[in-house]
Amino acid sequence: METGLFKIVVETIGEGLLVVDTGGMILAVNPAFEKMTAYSSSELVGKRCTILNCTGCKILGEGSDTPWCGLFVRGGIRDRRCEITAKDGHTIHIIKHATVLHDEKGSVTGAIEALTDISEMIRKEEEIHSLRSTLRQQAGVLGLVGTSQVMQNLSHLIENVALSSAPVSIHGESGVGKELVALAVHELGGKGEKTFIKVNCASLNEHLLESELFGHVKGAFTGANRDRVGRFEAASGGSIFLDEIGDLSPAIQVKLLRVLESQEIERVGDHRPIPVHVRVITATNKNLDDLVDRKLFREDLYYRIHVVPIYVPPLRERKEDIPLLAQTFIDRIAAQSGKHIVGLSSQALENMYGYDWPGNVRELRNAIEYAFVLCHEPLIGAQHLPPQLTACEGSSRTLFPTASLSHSHSSRASGLVQERERLNRALQEAGGSRSRAAEILGFSRVTLWKKMKKLGIQRKGIKSKT
Repeated sequence: METGLFKIVVETIGEGLLVVDTGGMILAVNPAFEKMTAYSSSELVGKRCTILNCTGCKILGEGSDTPWCGLFVRGGIRDRRCEITAKDGHTIHIIKHATVLHDEKGSVTGAIEALTDISEMIRKEEEIHSLRSTLRQQAGVLGLVGTSQVMQNLSHLIENVALSSAPVSIHGESGVGKELVALAVHELGGKGEKTFIKVNCASLNEHLLESELFGHVKGAFTGANRDRVGRFEAASGGSIFLDEIGDLSPAIQVKLLRVLESQEIERVGDHRPIPVHVRVITATNKNLDDLVDRKLFREDLYYRIHVVPIYVPPLRERKEDIPLLAQTFIDRIAAQSGKHIVGLSSQALENMYGYDWPGNVRELRNAIEYAFVLCHEPLIGAQHLPPQLTACEGSSRTLFPTASLSHSHSSRASGLVQERERLNRALQEAGGSRSRAAEILGFSRVTLWKKMKKLGIQRKGIKSKT
């Protein structure tokens, strides 16, 4: 290429070009680089490239025997995201491509760097991230709708838990959305494109559940006329969600514990181990602590699945989310049914605030579906709600659920004080022995230890009664 033509290319190219010698001295820049940084060529040529404060450069030394920076050691850089500082001090986000220059004898004489300004792209990424955060606060994480403090705390916990691969145990009453939490952990954990398998442990008897979880080989039992892949094997690489795990039989508990410890399964009727790498997410509406105390659930399995517990609050503890939840269901059902229903009347909302929702979010959704059958007006009125809500008398007090929650918290705090005193008395009588104190209180040593940890009770300093 002729020198004149090369010069035209350098001066018209959209990328910023920077030429330095082996000591990091700037030899030349093109007009695009001047525009990018607001430095003129005369302000840069003859200066060290450190004037740009590039975050992608590693300065090695200034001696003649030491390369100026890592570029001269590697011989080139491709697609490196860096930041440089413009003349006015603002940060420029760039992608850098660089290569060293050689003379006719093959000796290194310098380097040329091509810089692409991606500041606008970074700004848009930050805007998208901000919008996603806002939407997440308004609509929850992957369908977990709610802006109450408890739901915000739950969303943050799910986001943090999703980054690990530890087993997750989800607790909460029926209808609170435990499956949505499990799916959110799976999706946010980067497994969205991988398999998410769910199993209801209460829906099958022991023998069918074993085959469902671990698979079977042909001839393993009557009716097994072909090999079958189990849910664990199908979920390998992804996540398996074991709902209602508190209903597992003792035999299945033993087999599940073995799978969690060895990361291998054996199909029914076969002895060959099959490796599985799967994230285990469990859920229950039962009190596993109580089941462990009553010897109905294995303690070792409990600790295997209970690494990261997540508690999903009932709807009565977050009544301030009712308007957003109800509106979400109204919008979805209206889109599906074609009915022109846009919201709730004030009386309908007041009735909803005054109700305790034993069926939680599922019951709320069912109530909206019920109202859609009866309502032929733009707003759902109290007369369109199910009987248990129609009979519920709202009041100005129920319009402010946080007040009742404060009273609930106060009662709960009083109960905790009484529980702490009861445990301390038992520990004093037992001379600090947890085993003896547990016997006095009528529950297991493990339960006592958990209660002590929860209430902040230290065994040190506890003296026996004299």
